[in-house]
Amino acid sequence: MAESVFHKDFKSMPWWWEWWHPTNELSQDPPRKTDVLVVGAGYGGLSTALELARSGVEVTVLERGEFGVGASTRNGGGVSGGTTLGKGFSGKGVKSDPEEWKKIMTRMLADAADSLAQVQTVIEREGIECHWRMSGRFSGAFTPRYYAEQAAKVGTYNASAGLGTYMIPREQQREEIASDYYYGGMVVERTGQLHPALYYGGLLKAAHRAGAKLCAQCDAEKIERKPGGFTILTSKGPIKAREVVIATNGYTGDVTPTLKRRLIPVASHIIATEELPEDLVKSLIPKGRVVSDTKRVLCYYRQSPDSKRVIFGGRARFTQVSPEVSAPVLHGYMLERWPQLKGTKVTHAWTRQRGLCLRLPAAHGHGAGHALSHGLQRLGRGDDVLSRLPDGAKDRRWLERADQRLRRPGVSDGAALFRQPVVPAHGRRLVQDA
Repeated sequence: MAESVFHKDFKSMPWWWEWWHPTNELSQDPPRKTDVLVVGAGYGGLSTALELARSGVEVTVLERGEFGVGASTRNGGGVSGGTTLGKGFSGKGVKSDPEEWKKIMTRMLADAADSLAQVQTVIEREGIECHWRMSGRFSGAFTPRYYAEQAAKVGTYNASAGLGTYMIPREQQREEIASDYYYGGMVVERTGQLHPALYYGGLLKAAHRAGAKLCAQCDAEKIERKPGGFTILTSKGPIKAREVVIATNGYTGDVTPTLKRRLIPVASHIIATEELPEDLVKSLIPKGRVVSDTKRVLCYYRQSPDSKRVIFGGRARFTQVSPEVSAPVLHGYMLERWPQLKGTKVTHAWTRQRGLCLRLPAAHGHGAGHALSHGLQRLGRGDDVLSRLPDGAKDRRWLERADQRLRRPGVSDGAALFRQPVVPAHGRRLVQDA
């Protein structure tokens, strides 16, 4: 009988929750009326509320469970800056003008890279202590062909987004990872990592300080179109809103049935090892980067912020399964890369759910005047994608225009209320989970 991978003190919960746990502490009763109602209090919903509230817009956020119980505190904590748009981003099979596709790709990369800067801006502006650092990323090539495909993208990444991308041949790979598992790989210097639960907790407090009304244990049950806006029926009574933002990602439900039909909930699984000698942990990834790979069934991993554990995630299954199923699979993947960790036990294992979107961009407004916008999916692209709302001077002007629209009765343009990097819904690999 195979030896158990589980530590005697094993917990079926995110290791991140040992530092910050889901809470209702800042919750309040929902108002009967608000300018903007946000459904979903993950990174996307809180980032939306924070920026709107800072600009003087009355905004309310609904969360059907406790704050932080969803995917935002269950990920790997990698902040990609756009390079994980990777697979499915070559334009193969695109029937339109290849040059036009190249222009679209360039804009998308630049926008995604801006999202990383926005995360850093918010962390510094709001004083969020979340072990943020620009550590870079190493993406291991599973085959020589994948290495060649990575190399072909380096110029585009650097020209479009200034990501400091370069290739590491296999003979130099151990400078990045104590393993011979890959055929070399790609380094991206301009990427980061953070503690996702502490980042979430910081966003929650920042939105509260800015004046957003945060309502936990309040389920949005139905959205009714009314003259001048919407009435949202909730488990705590109806709310009138001029505009509505749906920011529910892989938890999109019956309140927006059309959007639900266009999303495939996909599970991703993560384990945390027991505490290990610090010198061993640091030797596994000498430069402290986030590591990912090019496999179709990908893995992503890193050191814990305190350098005492390995956080290892991947596609143990595409559906929700128990830790008894997922943890041994991930443990096996980890040993394939680091046989030197044989005998290491798992103290925590958890699952999160995200949305693979069919024929929808990541953020979208349903037409001028409709005032129902959505920001549904990360596609595994890092914590930056769903943290980004407009930033910079031009976006400050956008927020001012949004505020003016909300103050003028009968005028509403929800198409602009929730902008994030638009990413292709290609239905293929959900690139980085981290």
